[in-house]
Amino acid sequence: MLSIACLAFGGDRFALNQNVSTFSIVARDAATGQMGIAVASRYFSVGSVVPWAEANVGAVATQADVNVGYGPKALELLRQGLSAQQVADRLLAEDTFRGKDGRQFAIVDAKGNVVTYTAPHAPNWAGGQKGANWAAQGNILVGPQVPEAMGKAFEATQGELAEKLYAALKAGDAAGGDKRGRQSASMLIVCKECGRNTNNDRYLYINVDDNPEPFKELRRVLDLGLAYNYGDRSFKFLESKKIPEAREAAEQAVHYSPDNSDSHMGLAFLDYLAGEKKASLEEFQKAKDLDPNFRKQWEAEVSFEKDFAPIREDKEFMNKLFPDHN
Repeated sequence: MLSIACLAFGGDRFALNQNVSTFSIVARDAATGQMGIAVASRYFSVGSVVPWAEANVGAVATQADVNVGYGPKALELLRQGLSAQQVADRLLAEDTFRGKDGRQFAIVDAKGNVVTYTAPHAPNWAGGQKGANWAAQGNILVGPQVPEAMGKAFEATQGELAEKLYAALKAGDAAGGDKRGRQSASMLIVCKECGRNTNNDRYLYINVDDNPEPFKELRRVLDLGLAYNYGDRSFKFLESKKIPEAREAAEQAVHYSPDNSDSHMGLAFLDYLAGEKKASLEEFQKAKDLDPNFRKQWEAEVSFEKDFAPIREDKEFMNKLFPDHN
């Protein structure tokens, strides 16, 4: 079951003397333990302000007449065991900074409890809706159709949390989004030790700071980020001798990076280890077509990964792969 809060903010009255606004979505996926935020704005580097998250703790969006300190403070309180609602109450009670009557924020805790809050003086359009597993709100938007569309898209989208977050963000934009335009976007997803490399709880953190087409660029870097994540996952499964799982992850890496030679090569090696030699040759050929230095890269991979070494002894396969092979 997925538990999410989806929201939007505006009114940071200091950037070039203009009101700015943002729409974002904060979510938790109970099946995977992932929690995250996706956000877009007519505001420079929105990812440096809005998204805050900690694995197995919670996720927070700090918005509107924003008190950025709500992010780290909320995570600290969640870490102490307070619920999302208790944290929201504390944030508001202890806020002594100006602009309190224009705040907007959302919190999802590790148990899936969700809170959204819009202060009475958040800039128009401001308001929101809430469903069984989501809550939507925003300000300086074209209208209520933005959060409505985001919630519907999130619930209708299949696949992992990143895809659901992106679909919601795109739906908000398609519904009109920020009425002042587009500039930046960000996505942050966390889960315990699910990130690349070792001891990394940050599954994804991608930012488009200043771009006339932030959604197009966010999609590009999202595909790249997911490709690297699946490639890393594939390698870890290979280390654990879980070939079917490694191969499945490699297939996802290819899905997200079809023009990357390394992705095809990784899948080709795993196809071979799985006994699928025809599929392996097809993937190696795709890698060849994409990389003029294929042979050099292939040799490096075989030399580095001992599980791939037996392929050298398969003369029939090697002759097909490298017709000039001696």
